[in-house]
Amino acid sequence: MVLLLAAACAREGSGAGDDGPGGSGGDPGPADPNGVVLRVEHVGGYVAPATRLTRVPIVTIYADGRVITEGPQIAIYPGPALPSLQQQRIPLDEVDRLIAQAQAAGVGSAADLGRPSVTDMPSTRFTVSSKTGTEVLEVYALSEGSQGAGGLTEAQRTARTELQKLITVLTDLAGTLGPDKVEAAKPYQAEAVAAVAIPWQADDNGIAAPPEVAWPGPALPGSPPATGLDQGCVDVRGAEATALLGAAAKANARTPWTSGGKRWQVSLRPLLPDEAGCADLPVD
Repeated sequence: MVLLLAAACAREGSGAGDDGPGGSGGDPGPADPNGVVLRVEHVGGYVAPATRLTRVPIVTIYADGRVITEGPQIAIYPGPALPSLQQQRIPLDEVDRLIAQAQAAGVGSAADLGRPSVTDMPSTRFTVSSKTGTEVLEVYALSEGSQGAGGLTEAQRTARTELQKLITVLTDLAGTLGPDKVEAAKPYQAEAVAAVAIPWQADDNGIAAPPEVAWPGPALPGSPPATGLDQGCVDVRGAEATALLGAAAKANARTPWTSGGKRWQVSLRPLLPDEAGCADLPVD
């Protein structure tokens, strides 16, 4: 378990805006409407580097009441080229209420959460931002530890269960706040996309390769988003992003994209409001 306290908002956006949420609940969050006041995401674990870079947070709540969550996932292979993301909006006083619930569940505390006897699992990172700073809590193998993995005391299991309940609270806002407090979910419309590229290789499972698609964005593979990574990454914006999103809707995760006379496997990550480009992708 890792507990950090910082003075700035985690991955805060750069836009200007009105004062953040107010009310009788938790402390108001960042003034920037694109500032993250609450986020839950998976980090680390034994996954492919491209998967680690492009996975999306479980839920992100912004200072203006926008909520972006993972949408329904289709269990097919190959999967869709784009992840499913949904956007809702809640009143600002309800944002404060959720901040307070996150803090009550243990985010920002020094609770002993232990480490279960399992390997290669991701950690769950909780981020809460307010005017007093940003609190980050990372819990290794949260769900596995809550479901009976060894190496934990009863008190540690209880503390983990509270954090599991928090995830349910944040991903079922209609049930938590009441359906009249939550706008109907709609697909999240990204304005830009980060594209992580590696050379395309054929599967050895006998499944035919999807048709090639001409890459409509900046030349691939781009530059590594962080030191020590073999993947390239490019930011796709404007008209190129519009063209890419249209092409990706007809492609899948194994589509060979052609750029510079070569074929590339590209993992697409719609950028969230607080993210500017490849440099903001999670590398841990």
